[in-house]
Amino acid sequence: MLKGIHPALSPELLKTLAEMGHGDEIVLADTHFPAHSLHKNVIRADGISIDILLEAITPLFEFDAYVDAPLLMMKAVEGDSLDPNVETRYLNAIESAVGFTPKFNLSRTLRFLYTC
Repeated sequence: MLKGIHPALSPELLKTLAEMGHGDEIVLADTHFPAHSLHKNVIRADGISIDILLEAITPLFEFDAYVDAPLLMMKAVEGDSLDPNVETRYLNAIESAVGFTPKFNLSRTLRFLYTC
């Protein structure tokens, strides 16, 4: 019986996090991300926002200190704009989980350029 596990973390997600090692990546995406066409291992977290998932995962997960930017977010598609509050919510969730602002870069990548 485990204690102190955030209720947003399903057993399947906990197992996946435990099995991850150096260089492994996890994608936290919204409903519109084509996860099933990009990878066979998809863990649904219906009704749970990405900032809540970040808050739940961050205390259990070591961000890769050997890459320039261990966090990637999608760039705005030409003609669209990004909501700056989204990035702020995500970084605040990470800070809330660990009690400080981690010293790492956040990078932006082109749509569908995720390597999952």
